[in-house]
Amino acid sequence: MPHLLEVINLSIHFRSREADRLVVSDLSFTIALGEVFGLVGESGSGKSVTALAILRLLDPAASVAGAICFDGVDLLTLPNEAMRQKRGRDIAMIFQEPMTSLNPVMTIGEQVAEAVRAHQPHLSRRQVRQTAVESLEAVAIPEPSRRYADYPHQFSGGQRQRILIAIAIANRPRLLIADEPTTALDVTVQAQILELLANLRKQFGLAMLFISHDLAVVSQVADRVMVMRQGFALETAPTREIFHHPLHPYTVSLIGAVPTLQTDRNAPLATLARGEESRTGRLVERTPDHWVRE
Repeated sequence: MPHLLEVINLSIHFRSREADRLVVSDLSFTIALGEVFGLVGESGSGKSVTALAILRLLDPAASVAGAICFDGVDLLTLPNEAMRQKRGRDIAMIFQEPMTSLNPVMTIGEQVAEAVRAHQPHLSRRQVRQTAVESLEAVAIPEPSRRYADYPHQFSGGQRQRILIAIAIANRPRLLIADEPTTALDVTVQAQILELLANLRKQFGLAMLFISHDLAVVSQVADRVMVMRQGFALETAPTREIFHHPLHPYTVSLIGAVPTLQTDRNAPLATLARGEESRTGRLVERTPDHWVRE
């Protein structure tokens, strides 16, 4: 399948008077049309920073090198206005925490409508409202026409996450970046959100970058997975391959640290492999489409 997104040798530095910190180093991956690519790793591995770099939402203190090509165009070279038009229309993002991402003093309908107006200014007021209602309906908000004028605090945590997804899909983007979209939700609501994302993927032909530290969640939604640590890609492979035949010691320990029904509750907690030696290695293709850093 043709690539929709190509991240090529991406490196990100944060510079300050005190230090120059490398947070992502020489990262490369692709996402095909309609594919879900999972980016996993512990906190601080560079997952969210990579997502923000794709959307060019990083702090001005960040220095970004490499290329991020969307549909053949390097996003890092686009003028600001051209990038603003792509952001939210062609590429949209679901952020981690709905209560901090939603405006508490705006109705949820107006927040979806605002996203529609930003990229479809030719629509009439009535058409904007209709598009917003359809987006809320697509994410299974009950009675969207009636609840259009309600505020975020009047919805449950799962419903607020659905509203964020409605904002993200309002302009029918081709790539959806989901940054820990189920972290703050209980297991039942989490399953509902994952099912919703799967249905939206089929309905709208979405490609997705799915970011998570939760291996169980990623195993359910992703076609391919990349494991990151301390800004480096350690391993990437099709999902089934990486979960059944992990090759990097860190990936093996990461999967082994996930508790199961067979886990001895009296045993010490599992620890993760160090992995610092991977900073000097290179990615090698051990088996077809299975790359490991030596």
